Amino acid sequence: MMMNEPRHFAPSLTALRGQWADNVAMARHVSWRAGGVARRTYIPADLDDLSVMLAQLPKNEPVLCVGLGSNLLVRDGGFNGTVIFLHAALNTLRVDSLPGAGDVIYAEAGVASPKVARFAANIGCDAAFMAGIPGTVGGALAMNAGCYGAETWPQVVQVCTIDRQGQRHIRKPDDFEIGYRHVVARDVHVQNEIFAAAWFRFPAQDRATARDTIRSLLEKRVASQPLRWPNAGSVFRNPPGDFAARLIEATGLKGLRVGGAEVSTIHANFIVNADGTATAADIETLITTVQQRVAAATGVQLIREVRIVGDAALLSPHSGCSS
Repeated sequence: MMMNEPRHFAPSLTALRGQWADNVAMARHVSWRAGGVARRTYIPADLDDLSVMLAQLPKNEPVLCVGLGSNLLVRDGGFNGTVIFLHAALNTLRVDSLPGAGDVIYAEAGVASPKVARFAANIGCDAAFMAGIPGTVGGALAMNAGCYGAETWPQVVQVCTIDRQGQRHIRKPDDFEIGYRHVVARDVHVQNEIFAAAWFRFPAQDRATARDTIRSLLEKRVASQPLRWPNAGSVFRNPPGDFAARLIEATGLKGLRVGGAEVSTIHANFIVNADGTATAADIETLITTVQQRVAAATGVQLIREVRIVGDAALLSPHSGCSS
């Protein structure tokens, strides 16, 4: 049910222009198409509205920001807090100018990463790798997303963040510890801030060449990834000097199933909701099983790339694995 204010907070939250909803099934909003219910959700009207909303939200209220939900699993017990949907809300994308940096691309957190790649190509810049990131700018910033040998943060000039008081801040890359699929603010007081936007500077490239590069990368992605089935992209980080997919396949885990969750037979670092019946518990159990078996066989502990949040319901009823 959509409303101007959530029942639990009225009348304290006022002057908001976005949309509230209670008890929202998160399976509709994550790419795995599985998971529990969010106690309430909010779609901000714009960046100003998000600032006002955060300023008025109780400070002990758990908050989860979601873009396309492509790197996220919400446990079957749901998320007992407020989910903020950024995609299609924070969607400004434009050429901007910064002192000392010249022309840059300004993209808000809800903009899909592939849209940034296409926009950049059309103005003669090479951001082709972002076409292969199945998420938003906010998610790419939060985890230093990357593919095809490139990552997000080397392209960042500065970011805009919002704290829980609704105040905006300009942060530089040096304000963060940045690594492979890893971004943490150096100042503990900054760590709870939300990425709201970024200014990117990409290498110059002929427009036709940039578009051809995007087309080639997308064709490669379609040919090598199980895009026909609900998935969350790469489940595990690649360990140093190796590939998670190679280790999983070498351990004989392609096709391994827990309930409706399956290790893809096309790309072993993908777990798919094979028949649409997988629960979050099925997926999480399969993730843990893959980690345990790869560690036992190779000595390598795979680290999750996907984020798992929320409360567990019952353990997966499909406790056994099949292949």
